[in-house]
Amino acid sequence: MKLINKITLGAILALFFIGCTKAPITGRNQLIMVSPQQEMQLGYQSAKQVLSKERVSNDSRKNAMVKRIGQRIANITGQSNYQWEFFVIDNAEQANAFCLPGGKVFVYTGLFKYVANDDELAAVMGHEIGHALARHGAERMSRGQLAQVGGQVLQATMAGQGNPTNTAAVMQAFGIGTQLGVMLPHSREQEYEADHIGLVLAAKAGYNPNSALNFWEKFAKDGKTPPEYLSTHPAPTNRISNIRKLIPKVMPLYRKSRR
Repeated sequence: MKLINKITLGAILALFFIGCTKAPITGRNQLIMVSPQQEMQLGYQSAKQVLSKERVSNDSRKNAMVKRIGQRIANITGQSNYQWEFFVIDNAEQANAFCLPGGKVFVYTGLFKYVANDDELAAVMGHEIGHALARHGAERMSRGQLAQVGGQVLQATMAGQGNPTNTAAVMQAFGIGTQLGVMLPHSREQEYEADHIGLVLAAKAGYNPNSALNFWEKFAKDGKTPPEYLSTHPAPTNRISNIRKLIPKVMPLYRKSRR
């Protein structure tokens, strides 16, 4: 019982220090236990690791495109404390992009086979920058910490019953339930949110939101995805449907930016 009390007390203290914040643009309530300074430091360290392992492309056209779009989007984020940098990674096998906390943005050359123009690439880069602005990485870390504390409390409780077989079965069920019922759905929620934030950012920066549909439809045709409930990302049809609903809401921002 003493162990359980200590773990429970630790969980309470952790909850006490949780930062209650709201995601930008969507206003969704968030629970984040990582400070912005810690998060940005992790972002800078991760950027160094990426650059030490990956080869930066010397393709002048791709580099100019990524920097042009990235800087326009960065200018309307309001994140003056970010040290924005934009990199093209020379890897034709990876159709990927991401933005680390602190503003380090990476786009892999494999993504360009799906990109026809600036507007389509802006949809992707806006999405990835949206993840960073909403502090999704820190939010996932915080949820992982809370799940770990919950697992420790449960394990200590089961251990007190003196049945190792039952303890193992319950802990396995807890792990599966947490992953399928909490972590993966939350990750998909973040993906939808990044789509929303990204559309707003791109529209404000002067990029046509309709191009997001063009990109995601092309991207969806060329890949196999697992069932949604087993994935960190929404099913392509659901993502496209959600974007289609959001476009009328962000078109006024695009028209205003064009004026």
